[in-house]
Amino acid sequence: MVSIKVNGTSHQLDVEGETPLLWVLREEIGLTGTKFGCGISACGACTVHINGRAVRSCTMPISSVDGAEVTTIEGLSPDSRHPVQQAYLKSNPNPTDADIDANLTNICRCGTYERLRRAVHRAAALMRT
Repeated sequence: MVSIKVNGTSHQLDVEGETPLLWVLREEIGLTGTKFGCGISACGACTVHINGRAVRSCTMPISSVDGAEVTTIEGLSPDSRHPVQQAYLKSNPNPTDADIDANLTNICRCGTYERLRRAVHRAAALMRT
């Protein structure tokens, strides 16, 4: 049994200790916002916060987070006003593509940068309204 708190909700899980946290989040808890990308902790699609620290969940065994607090994308802010988002957009409320590219920290090979840029531009526009 593993005990974790995910987005403020406690869970007791009967899973194999070596099961990656990503699959526990998606298949056992039903939170599919955290994505599988590369499977080697390189792309960042599976990033979650564990006790406030950003980690890649695709290679993190569930046994290593027993008793931890996990925050997924679903647990940020229901109204898109999470402090991380606000801090970035507050310092640059109208980012250019170059600004966004300079701040993307993953090395994704999936070609989604255009969608990521559009999402940041949309978030910036929403923050300005």
